[in-house]
Amino acid sequence: MTTLTNVVTDRAPRRRLRGRLRAFRGARALALPLLILLIWQVVQARAVVPTNLLPTPSSVLETIGTLASTGELAEHIAITSWRVLQGFLLGAVAATVLGSITGASRTARELIDPLLQSLRSIPSLAWVPLFILWLGIYEPSKVALIAVGAFFPVYLSLTQGLLDVDRKLVEVGRMVGFNRLDLVRRILIPAALPAYVTGLRGGLGLAWMFVVAAEVMGASKGLGFLLVDGQQTGRASLILASILLFALLGKLTDGLLSLLSQRLLQWQDSHSLQAA
Repeated sequence: MTTLTNVVTDRAPRRRLRGRLRAFRGARALALPLLILLIWQVVQARAVVPTNLLPTPSSVLETIGTLASTGELAEHIAITSWRVLQGFLLGAVAATVLGSITGASRTARELIDPLLQSLRSIPSLAWVPLFILWLGIYEPSKVALIAVGAFFPVYLSLTQGLLDVDRKLVEVGRMVGFNRLDLVRRILIPAALPAYVTGLRGGLGLAWMFVVAAEVMGASKGLGFLLVDGQQTGRASLILASILLFALLGKLTDGLLSLLSQRLLQWQDSHSLQAA
């Protein structure tokens, strides 16, 4: 009983230290953005650039506050986030299935991969007329475009992650009697998981980028709509407010996915996990 109490007591200072380190790292990450905002505010307070082209950060924050006070901001954020979530999940699932097949089978890779690699080079806006023709200007076409953006980073990372699995690991697994399912579950998946997680984060980032193109094609709600509205009405503060919100939401969702990936990859003993 005494030993157990000592162990719990020893862990408490470590938890507090980890909490302080996380807080310090968070403050350190905010230092550069805050410095940029401060310089921007000081420079534009003297109207170095016409304020109708580059408003001050305080003006941008005031615009965000006005949208928030009317409840309009929450609606735009919710609609855009829902579109990103749907498109990301659709693209990630499709990429996971096809990436697993092409990564594990040479025949499937020779048949499928060249086509997908050629489609990867098509600009995002080139898909817009086709999706509008097929799916109309409503939600399905927007979600489909976002899914295209999320698909390729996940597919490429998973395929390459499976191809990069050390052949000796597979041979050892076969020597100890692993069947095909055991090889996949105990060797291929853990070995390819870091690359897959990286692909998911890349796919999520592109989903946020593609949602702008998706919302430009006929949306009446969403942060992309605010961008277009700001451009058409000549309100630079609204444009910059939308861009700032995209950056914050993208960083928030990437942070959540990164936190999840740390739990999935906690078995790794890599330098990045040990570095301060």
